[in-house]
Amino acid sequence: MANMNSDSRHLGTSEVDHERDPGPMNIQFEPSDLRSKRPFCIEPTNIVNVNHVIQRVSDHASAMNKRIHYYSRLTTPADKALIAPDHVVPAPEECYVYSPLGSAYKLQSYTEGYGKNTSLVTIFMIWNTMMGTSILSIPWGIKQAGFTTGMCVIILMGLLTLYCCYRVVKSRTMMFSLDTTSWEYPDVCRHYFGSFGQWSSLLFSLVSLIGAMIVYWVLMSNFLFNTGKFIFNFIHHINDTDTILSTNNSNPEIRFQFPQLTGVLTLAFFIHNCIITLLKNNKKQENNVRDLCIAYMLVTLTYLYIGVLVFASFPSPPLSKDCIEQNFLDNFPSSDTLSFIARIFLLFQMMTVYPLLGYLARVQLLGHIFGDIYPSIFHVLILNLIIVGAGVIMACFYPNIGGIIRYSGAACGLAFVFIYPSLIYIISLHQEERLTWPKLIFHVFIIILGVANLIVQFFM
Repeated sequence: MANMNSDSRHLGTSEVDHERDPGPMNIQFEPSDLRSKRPFCIEPTNIVNVNHVIQRVSDHASAMNKRIHYYSRLTTPADKALIAPDHVVPAPEECYVYSPLGSAYKLQSYTEGYGKNTSLVTIFMIWNTMMGTSILSIPWGIKQAGFTTGMCVIILMGLLTLYCCYRVVKSRTMMFSLDTTSWEYPDVCRHYFGSFGQWSSLLFSLVSLIGAMIVYWVLMSNFLFNTGKFIFNFIHHINDTDTILSTNNSNPEIRFQFPQLTGVLTLAFFIHNCIITLLKNNKKQENNVRDLCIAYMLVTLTYLYIGVLVFASFPSPPLSKDCIEQNFLDNFPSSDTLSFIARIFLLFQMMTVYPLLGYLARVQLLGHIFGDIYPSIFHVLILNLIIVGAGVIMACFYPNIGGIIRYSGAACGLAFVFIYPSLIYIISLHQEERLTWPKLIFHVFIIILGVANLIVQFFM
């Protein structure tokens, strides 16, 4: 037994004196991550240090390492029940990372905060992640709601989604008896709602991903068509202009079709399913709430700027506000050079992001159903055909991106933005006997707003 403990404690046994200096090929690693990511596989028979002295790995130590890996995969990463105990895992300075090239390099501990993001980087990362294709439909949404109503709706939706996102960030801290440092939001949902929370979060996550893929497919088709039209007109010296639509004498300030804008904004402000991951890398965790608020303020100001700028570009008379398209780039003629350049850049950007969205959808679905993202080439092929087929069908029969963004935003927002954060907060307060009637009424009202936001999209 003593020999086993000795082999387990030092998975890489050296035939020579151990070299403490990691040298120039070191890989820096945070000690706090060892508990969630250990042990490190040391299967090769040669481990290279700075002196290129070959170090041997005993068969018994290799078997112990594989056994620990097997146990660690029997439960989810958030479950600490079968994690390797301290006495069988090497110290941080004794760990190695295996390279596919056939060598292993030593890890070196670094000070706390190393490799983390500053608050400025975190704010810009959230801002950049939240800004997506929805920005192309913001002017159209303001046209549907009316200018005054649209401005108010953007500000109110920004505040509401910010509060719900704040509740998502704080959801892990409501469980004082559990170690939730490595948890993601689906782990929180599974803790409170069991398998229903796990599968429902998967469903709504797939709705948002597939909805985004359909929007990307429609936009790529649109951009490719207009790019080809620009090239054709340029070669044949054709100068086309858009037809000026007549006004319908409706009030451009206040309209009662504002729920269409709320559906678009739900997806435009949607970052709730990955905000915990983004904020984990913040160097100063105490600034998470402040950085989140600043990022939401910047996103809100961006949407207001784009919406007001494009909406004000269509004076009535002589132009009608109703001629604002669901993709405001469609208001520019195909022969316009600047819009041609914008479409080219957006086309290439979406062509690179579209496969990533498909990969995320496949990983989530196949990983939950089969426990493996590559169960067989047949399953992967069938799923890819279904996703691509859904995009083609929607692009052919419903080519309006505003409607697709509305429905997908309202559907995924119902769960991740409105229901889950509010319910989790209510349940946690009830368990702590701190739930009051004002808090209960306020968060039930948020849930009702989410349900109404989804239902009303089918009647607009």
